[in-house]
Amino acid sequence: MGGVLVMKLAMISSLVLNYCSSMQLNHPRVEGNETDRLALLAIKAQIQHDANQVTSSWNETLHFCLWHGVTCSRRHRQRVTKLELDSQALGGSISPHIGNLSFLRVLHLQNNSFTHQIPPQIGHLHRLQVLLLNNNSLNGTIPANISNCFKLITLRLDRNNIVGQIPPQLSSLSKLRNFVLEFNNLTGDIPPSLGNLSSLEIISLDVNNLEGSLPCSLCQWKKLTIFYFGVNRLSGTIPSCIYNLSGIVKFEASLNQIQGSISPNLSNAFPNLQIFSIAHNQFTGAIPWSISNAINLVLFQCSYNKLSGQVPNLRNLHNLRVFSVDTNNLGSGKQGDLSFVSELINATQLIWLHVGDNNFGGTLPTSISNLSTNLYFLSFDKNQLHGSIPRGLGNLVNLQLLVMRENSFTGGIPNDIGKLSRVEELYINDNQLSGSIPSSLENLTLLTILQLQENNLEGSIPSSLGKCHWLLELILSRNKLNGTIPPQIGKLKNLGALDVSNNLLSEELPSSLGNCKSLEELHLQGNFFWGPIPSSMKELRGIRDLDLSRNNFSGGIPQFFEDLGNLENLNLSFNQFWGAVPTSGVFKNASATSVAGNMRLCGGIANLQLPVCKSNESKGGGLSRRMKLMISLVSGFSLLGLAIVLSCFLLGKKRKQSDLNTTRNSILQVSYATLLKATDGFSSTNLIGVGAFGSVYKGILADGVVVAVKVLNMLHRGASKSFMAECEALRNIRHRNLVKILTACSSIDFSGNDFKALVYEFMDNGTLEEWLHPSTGNEEVTEAPKSLSLVQRLDIAIDVASALGYLHKHCETPIVHCDLKPSNVLLDTDLTGHVSDFGMSRFLSKPTTSVSGNQSSSIGIRGSIGYAAPEYGMGSEVSTYGDVYSFGILLLEMFTGKRPTDHVFSDSLNLHNYVKKALPELVSEISESLVLQEGTTNVAEAHRHSRLISVRAQKIEECLTLILGIGIACSVESPTNRKDINDVASELQSIRRNLLS
Repeated sequence: MGGVLVMKLAMISSLVLNYCSSMQLNHPRVEGNETDRLALLAIKAQIQHDANQVTSSWNETLHFCLWHGVTCSRRHRQRVTKLELDSQALGGSISPHIGNLSFLRVLHLQNNSFTHQIPPQIGHLHRLQVLLLNNNSLNGTIPANISNCFKLITLRLDRNNIVGQIPPQLSSLSKLRNFVLEFNNLTGDIPPSLGNLSSLEIISLDVNNLEGSLPCSLCQWKKLTIFYFGVNRLSGTIPSCIYNLSGIVKFEASLNQIQGSISPNLSNAFPNLQIFSIAHNQFTGAIPWSISNAINLVLFQCSYNKLSGQVPNLRNLHNLRVFSVDTNNLGSGKQGDLSFVSELINATQLIWLHVGDNNFGGTLPTSISNLSTNLYFLSFDKNQLHGSIPRGLGNLVNLQLLVMRENSFTGGIPNDIGKLSRVEELYINDNQLSGSIPSSLENLTLLTILQLQENNLEGSIPSSLGKCHWLLELILSRNKLNGTIPPQIGKLKNLGALDVSNNLLSEELPSSLGNCKSLEELHLQGNFFWGPIPSSMKELRGIRDLDLSRNNFSGGIPQFFEDLGNLENLNLSFNQFWGAVPTSGVFKNASATSVAGNMRLCGGIANLQLPVCKSNESKGGGLSRRMKLMISLVSGFSLLGLAIVLSCFLLGKKRKQSDLNTTRNSILQVSYATLLKATDGFSSTNLIGVGAFGSVYKGILADGVVVAVKVLNMLHRGASKSFMAECEALRNIRHRNLVKILTACSSIDFSGNDFKALVYEFMDNGTLEEWLHPSTGNEEVTEAPKSLSLVQRLDIAIDVASALGYLHKHCETPIVHCDLKPSNVLLDTDLTGHVSDFGMSRFLSKPTTSVSGNQSSSIGIRGSIGYAAPEYGMGSEVSTYGDVYSFGILLLEMFTGKRPTDHVFSDSLNLHNYVKKALPELVSEISESLVLQEGTTNVAEAHRHSRLISVRAQKIEECLTLILGIGIACSVESPTNRKDINDVASELQSIRRNLLS
């Protein structure tokens, strides 16, 4: 009987289980988690960019609790409690359906590229504890109803584009501990109600546009440890009660307009203080003596204030790493002012000591040589220091920047300064130093800037400086140097500025000076140089400022000065030049050229008021009978001279190849580890572009310089060749409209793979592509898209044409870019155009005079679809004509707003034909409306100024017709019928003048 009962019970149990299983199969989700699933799908729908396929698992094949980044609770019927999609290179907007994940406790979306506003529906997440939206591109204002997330502990919205005020309603977040809003565009006052955030431990409001003073209510933050509000527009004084927040570890208030004095009880008020920065404010009074007891202090920075008095005793600050008190009124101008420097020898981790621009007097303590060997920045400039520079500076083996300018130092430059093998910038100018320039400076092989001007230095310029291959600036003016410029200066291929003016230098200029092809400024005035200008100086194609005045130069003014297209200032006054003054190039502008004090000059433009040249005086400087006689006397030696020159040429050719290899290796200096750190591990958040051969990242080097790092994809065929082509192209060229390469890296990464990268000057305004075709999609737009005015477009077109003219006409060997397009034109802060990406560039063995259609290129089609010249597709070799074609297409795109690859172009219709058919009658229809609006923007004044507006619109239409006509002439099918790029630049400049007249 018992057994039967057991069997019946088992059968009933089985039936019940089967029924429940059936019910579960037919209804797998209850209402709550179905809401979560739909919310997640809605979130996925608004993710427009998912390069890593993070949300590919978000489909019906898996339960949503198993989707990537999703965590569900075991309780509450499998509701979503965490959504963690940080650092996944995601783009798009955050869906309002995020508010339906009502059990969400953690939301991590940081380090992506999300745009648009923060959805106010986040305020529905009453269980939310952690909200991380930092490091995206979010805009709009902070939703006030985030205050409904009353369990919130961490709120990070930093590093976005958020505007508006801080909502005072956030004061209801009584459990909030971490509150970070830095690097946004917030405005208005700091709400006093935020003082109610009684649990707050960290607050950072750095780098916004906040105004007003700090409310006294903030003194209620008794648990606060980190208080950052620097780089704003805050004013007033720091409330004294702030110094009652004894838990403060880090206090940052720099770059504001705060006044008052520092609390004399600073270290006692903040016993755990590690960072204290109030630089760039209006503080007065003294540095409190109480900091002598701040034994945990790591950084103390009060630069650019109005502090006075003495620097306190620093003997106990063993942990100090940065001490910066420059640009104040500290010191008395007497001996002993720098006694605190001797006390810093106990700070064994010190890396930064800046006490410049104060009133410190006396001599420099000899104990300076015992400072931390970790020190890399040391500055005593603009004080009242005298005496000699102590020996032993060479002990500071990691020093990278040494600044001692504008004092009254005497004696010689210590020879052991040559031990500073890592120093990059050395400023000892504007003192009273004597003696010679030590030859030991040759050991400073990383030196980029050397300034020794305004001293009493004697002797010759050391030829050993030619070993400092990275020198960008060499300034030796206003000394008593004699001798001549050593030929070894020609080895400084990167030199951009050379100033040896107002010395006692003499003899002829070395022909090797022409090898410094990066020179932009050359000042030789006020010496005793004589003889003719060496013809090699025609190679200085990037020169902007050339001053040869007050010397004894003679001969005719070289004709090649006319061809130096970048030359803006030329001073030849008070020499012995003779003959006719040229009339082209820089000589067309009387204000840019000075030839006064040369009594035998004639001709030139009328504004120079020189006598008319006689018939026997040639343009290059007339030859007198005496000169002709000298030429006839030496002509007998011509055969012997020719033999000698030929021998020297063959020997020099071998040396030149050796120098080329040496220079090619010397540029590869920066390490993989340095670039890895600068780009935050090549983080996707720093990715600013992807090209054919690699990716470009924004990076910040150790010295704070912002750079663009192009990392080559070594798996891509041709990447290594592209790297070498770009290095070779950019190594010896320099022009204001070419992107500047700072350094390069050829190494291996931490996995042992080949690694090659190029480091460029960073351009704040991105690419021309981004401005011509701003991406808006179909989403709601809260900010105006990027736009360029007609004049700005014209200026950029002139910039690009000037760069091509330099590459084609003014380089020693003409260079063809081969891939000109909007994404390869970068714009700096002032929207000046810079041509970039020379990965496809080619050197021409000789200037192009024809295009061969039967010589095939070994490298295939050059350029990008739509921009590449048609002859490249038929196998012709690269030529400057190809770049002109690309420029023509670029010009048409800039002023019509249509890409050459636009879907409307098919069959025989292309951008060239489209514009050609429309001119001139339909110019207003094919040109961008934004450009044409320049003629009719002032609608409110239309009735009073209707005629003026009509004339303006007509002028704009005429200018557009001319510009588009140039684009058509550049992009004709026949290469030899295309316009000359120099003529293009001149015509565009003429159009610009007419437009602005």
